[in-house]
Amino acid sequence: MNNETFRILRQMLMEQLDLSRELTDKEILEQIDELLLDQGQEVHIALKDKVILRQELFYSVRKLDVLQELVEDESVTEIMVNGPETIFIERNGKLMRWHKSFTSREKLEDVIQQIVGKCNRVVNESMPIVDARLDNGARVNAVVYPVALNGPILTIRRFPEHPITMEKLIELGSITQECAQFLQKLVNARYSMVIGGGTGSGKTTFLAALSEYIPRDERLITIEDNAELRIRGIENLVRLEAKMANMAGAPAVTIRDLIRSALRMRPDRIIVGEVRGGEAMDMLQALNTGHEGSLSTAHANSAEDMLSRLETMVLMGVELPLEAIRRQIASGVDILVHLGRMRDRSRKVLEVTEVCGFEDGQIRIRPLYQWQEGKGLVKTAPLLHMEKLERAGIEL
Repeated sequence: MNNETFRILRQMLMEQLDLSRELTDKEILEQIDELLLDQGQEVHIALKDKVILRQELFYSVRKLDVLQELVEDESVTEIMVNGPETIFIERNGKLMRWHKSFTSREKLEDVIQQIVGKCNRVVNESMPIVDARLDNGARVNAVVYPVALNGPILTIRRFPEHPITMEKLIELGSITQECAQFLQKLVNARYSMVIGGGTGSGKTTFLAALSEYIPRDERLITIEDNAELRIRGIENLVRLEAKMANMAGAPAVTIRDLIRSALRMRPDRIIVGEVRGGEAMDMLQALNTGHEGSLSTAHANSAEDMLSRLETMVLMGVELPLEAIRRQIASGVDILVHLGRMRDRSRKVLEVTEVCGFEDGQIRIRPLYQWQEGKGLVKTAPLLHMEKLERAGIEL
C-alpha cells in the first residue's frame, strides 16, 4: 500500500459521503467497508492492508488523520508537524522523525481547522497563530501562512492520560518525600505559590499534582489560556478559559478579565494556569485581598529570576513605581518553586524559596531546598514565616 493508493481511495470516499448532514462513525465505517469491498474486486488488496486502510481512511475523515495514532500512543509526549511532509515526535524523551506524512497541505490545514474550531478559536492569514487543545487536554499550537513559510506548523504536547500525582513525582525522583510533605503543609495552610521553570520543565504537571493538597471542601476557580489542568477531588470547582476575538466581531475575553470576574465568584483559592503579561498585577491584587493559598505558574530561569519576571509582567499591564510593585510581590507571594529539565531529560524540583519580605528597596528571598549535584534536593534553611501554619494549627 502506498500514499497514492490511499489518496485515490480517500478522494473516492469523500465523493461518496453525504456531507450535507452529520454522519455517525458507524455510517462512515460502513461506507469505507463498501468502498474497500468494491476495490478488492478490481485490484487485489491484502487483508492486512485492508485493515490498515480502513483505520487510516476513518482517521482521515473523523479524527486527526495520520496524527491520530500518535495522539493515542501514551509513549509520545510531543508531536511536531513541520509542514505536510515532515513530522517529528518525542517518545520516551527522545526526538525522532516519524515515517508517515500528510497526503497534502490541504489535509493538514483541514486538521488544524478541525482542532481550533472545536475550541471556538480562529486561525487564518489575518490571525496566523493560535493556541488550542485536543479533547484529551493536549496543548496545541498552530502557525499558518503567511507566518509559516514551509507549510502549516502544528505542535501538540500530549499530557499523560492519568494525571501524575505527587507520589508518582516522588517515585520518579522529581522531588523528595520530605520536600513534598513540606509543600503539602504549606498548601493546607494557604501559602501562595508561584511555580517557575523553562519550557518543558513540567510546571503544569507539578501544579496539578500540588493542587491535590488543597482541602476538598474549598471552592476553587481555575483560569487558563487553554483549559488543560485536570483537578481531581474538588467538588466545588469552576473552570474558566480565555477566548480570542473572532471574525464575527465577538470581543476577546482575556486572563485579566477572568481573574477580575473570578474575584466576584466567592473563590477560596484561584489557580492561574500561566501568567504571561499584565494579568500578573491582577493576580497579585487577588493574593493581597484575601485569596491566600492561590497558585500559578510562569516562565523563569531561576527563583530569583522569577521576581524580575513578575516585575516586568506587572509593568506590561500598569505603570507603577518599581518599589510599589516589589511591595505587592513581597506581600502577596509566599513561596517560589523552581523546576528544571536535566541533561537526561528528567524533570526535577531545583529550588524551593521563601519570599521573606521587602527591605531596602529589594525583595528578600531565602532558599529552603536546593538541588545539589551528587546530593539531590537538600534542605538548606528552615521556614522563616510560620504565621499561617500556626493559624491553621499545622506543625512542621
